[in-house]
Amino acid sequence: MAFKAFIKTHVYTKQEASKAKDRSSIQCLECYDRNVYIGTKNATVQHLILSSGTNGDMSPEQITTRDGRTKKLGSNNPIVQLRAVPLFNHLLVLWDRSIIALNMFSLDPVPTLKKIQHVSLFEVSESSFTDRGGCVGMVTSSSRRKVIHIHTVGVDRWEVVKEVPLLQDPWALAVDGTIVCLATCDRYLLCDVETGRGEELFPHDHSRQRIIVTSAGRGEFLLNGPESLGMFVMKTGTCQCPPLQWSPDVLAAKVCFPYILTVQPHALLIYSMLDQQCKQTVSVHGAKGLLSTPGGVVVFTERDIFSLRLVPLEEQIQALVGQEKVEEALLLLNGVQSHRPLDSYKDLQKTITCLAGFVHFYQEGFSEAKDLFIKGELDPREILLLYPDIGTCLGEDFHSQLDQENRGRDLQLLWQKDRNTFHHYLTFLGDFLRAVRGTEQDLKCSTEVDCALLRLYAELGDTENLQQLVIFPNECRLEYCVPVLEQYKRFFALGSLYQSHGKQTDALETWVKIADGSHKDSSCSDVYGHIVWTLSQLDDKETVWKFADWTLQRNQEIGVQLFTKRPREDRLETQDVLVLLEKHLLALVLYLEFLIHDLTSEEESHHNRLALAYVTQMLQEEEEADLRPTRGKLQHLLWESKFYDVSTLYERVKLTALHREKAILLGRRGEHSQALQVLVHQERDLQAAEAYCFRAVQDQDPQELLLTLLQIYLGSEDLISTVVDLLNNNPQAFAAEKVIQLLPDSWSVQLVSQYLFRSIRATVHQRRMVKLQKALAQVQLMQHKVIWMQASKTKFRLDKDEKCKVCQRVLTEPEFACSTHVCNIIVFMHCRSPCKRECRCEGQRCSQTPPSNIHVTVRINKTSRNDQLLRLAIVELPASEKQPSDLCGRNEPAL
Repeated sequence: MAFKAFIKTHVYTKQEASKAKDRSSIQCLECYDRNVYIGTKNATVQHLILSSGTNGDMSPEQITTRDGRTKKLGSNNPIVQLRAVPLFNHLLVLWDRSIIALNMFSLDPVPTLKKIQHVSLFEVSESSFTDRGGCVGMVTSSSRRKVIHIHTVGVDRWEVVKEVPLLQDPWALAVDGTIVCLATCDRYLLCDVETGRGEELFPHDHSRQRIIVTSAGRGEFLLNGPESLGMFVMKTGTCQCPPLQWSPDVLAAKVCFPYILTVQPHALLIYSMLDQQCKQTVSVHGAKGLLSTPGGVVVFTERDIFSLRLVPLEEQIQALVGQEKVEEALLLLNGVQSHRPLDSYKDLQKTITCLAGFVHFYQEGFSEAKDLFIKGELDPREILLLYPDIGTCLGEDFHSQLDQENRGRDLQLLWQKDRNTFHHYLTFLGDFLRAVRGTEQDLKCSTEVDCALLRLYAELGDTENLQQLVIFPNECRLEYCVPVLEQYKRFFALGSLYQSHGKQTDALETWVKIADGSHKDSSCSDVYGHIVWTLSQLDDKETVWKFADWTLQRNQEIGVQLFTKRPREDRLETQDVLVLLEKHLLALVLYLEFLIHDLTSEEESHHNRLALAYVTQMLQEEEEADLRPTRGKLQHLLWESKFYDVSTLYERVKLTALHREKAILLGRRGEHSQALQVLVHQERDLQAAEAYCFRAVQDQDPQELLLTLLQIYLGSEDLISTVVDLLNNNPQAFAAEKVIQLLPDSWSVQLVSQYLFRSIRATVHQRRMVKLQKALAQVQLMQHKVIWMQASKTKFRLDKDEKCKVCQRVLTEPEFACSTHVCNIIVFMHCRSPCKRECRCEGQRCSQTPPSNIHVTVRINKTSRNDQLLRLAIVELPASEKQPSDLCGRNEPAL
């Protein structure tokens, strides 16, 4: 079915005259409201009155007319133009090169308005061209001179207010406000009647094409330009709309936004101003002219009058959508809004945008469909209704506002026969629902959207998106979603769904079944770890205790994290945890390590239990695994901790093979000799014994313990080489005189010569270093004495109003600090703290710091004050100060 922008209706047929057939034909036309005025070739004005049910838009399909009055003007010259002036009930008639005014209803001449002669063209303007109210404007062109006249028309008079000269005679004209658009014999031009200024537009060839000048509204004119182009020209002389390519045979044209109607010899062509395409062809033979009306146009021939009523824009848009011309529909909708606002524009735009989206949807243009659905704010339930199975998530209270029943059956058929194509539709659905989820489109149907997404993800196997949906707050209905997840065996997601809805126990029980193998679900590779993490973050402590034993039985190392990874402010009672862990040794060890190392617990029971647990662990796994890590932890604890009971632990390891640990505990009791005996004779680890000597004393001199170890070595004949190595490796730790006393008489000097050589060299080196330090101290003392002597003999001038260089107060106290440097900085004692000051020092900039290390006491007598000379009496250097500081950053001594 062809698109129709206008509906043609026959209005009137003029009866043929038997003898003067060609003289009574219609020459021109004017319409106002229900009044139609016909001007004929034989100088007759005929008034037709439309039926009472007809408005000025002539909208009914069948229009009835009745004859009004008829006025014969005189000779048989044709009537050229008719214009109604409803403000004064005037009908202006251009006949016989004169304008006369008739009453619109009686067609009697208006006696006070004398005819205007020598007029070739005229147009009425809404502007009065003057400041006087109650008038309308009129523009006339002279048939004798190259001028146009500007008239003001009132109820009982008209007068010329301005004359605008032209270079050529006007052939056609149109008026918009104060701008007149003219066509001369070879060009178009604009003329401003207020300023008289003209502007040439472009040329034309009237021998090859009809001259057309008509107002397009909103300060715009439509002209028949070169190369058969319909040109839109603004009254400023610019073009804002692209030109329209029409036929060279165009006889007349009118604008009825958003269309342009052109008269051709055998038809009426209707073009769109929005895309410059021909939208409709109306068959009208012998059309002579067009006349704009409020709801369309009137076209007339010599005998007939037809009404072309503009189809309501809503109907046009829906017709285009019905023909799947969605781009045209949207273009029309957006285009008319700027010129002719619609009361329901927003609602209409949304509806049409959604309908356009459905066209793309069924053509598998999914990207465009999604954008249009979002722009049109489509209710997501309208889409869900089309999908088999997924539509079951909709509530019974939803009723579709769109007629999509047949389309829904199409998807049902596609779901059955072409699963591959249907899969693309499912993918689109997911994209669309994700895009609208959480927006205003989702507010009224968030439950349906979440349920649909869950089913969609489960069906498509989209594990990632499914998990993202269920772990965060959602509006899924459990009674609908639980069976869906069970159907598609998405048990891990089912547990997450329970959890997001506050059913923690159901969630954990579901995950436990996966971990135990009762449910098969590969979507999560570490279900057990997820259970432990969930328990560690759970506020419901009763649920934590319920599943704690199961987690520890499965894996103690990971299971204990449900206690150690809990938030600091929400930890479980330590004693309750320890009771539970009694039967889980590894978990107990890890938890105690957490208490001591992470929480820095200082409770003796915790340290004792951890050490005893280490011992138990080593004794149980003595033949099963590598015990070095555990033994290292135990030894570190015994060495570093101060909070365990030594006696309790010693009683536990006394009868075991843990000799190093026994030695450490004996050392903590102060029994170093016995500890070394254990390391040497029971553990038989001589390196450990030597290391013990250094570690047991910590930062003190290990000489005493090394001597004890030496005695133990000397008590065994098998350890002679060990004794020599001990002496050679630690020559500075043994006093030679004590060693010689301990060594057996049978030993030769050659055997311990290396030790003796190193010991003597170390002693000599130490003696020399002492002497060197003493000499340096004496030099430093001498330097201080020099400074003291220099300062004692130094004189400087102190004026009566001398001020402190730091606080700028007059020096009034008997004690002050000063420098022997040439800058002569003098400050109060309390102003000696380091402070950056600028001074001039030998012509250079320097950073001064008031002296803080010198205490000067000045005794003043009257004679010296009169002479303004002060003698330095006492200079005291603080004992802690070993090197004077230079106030100007130099090496000279400072006072």
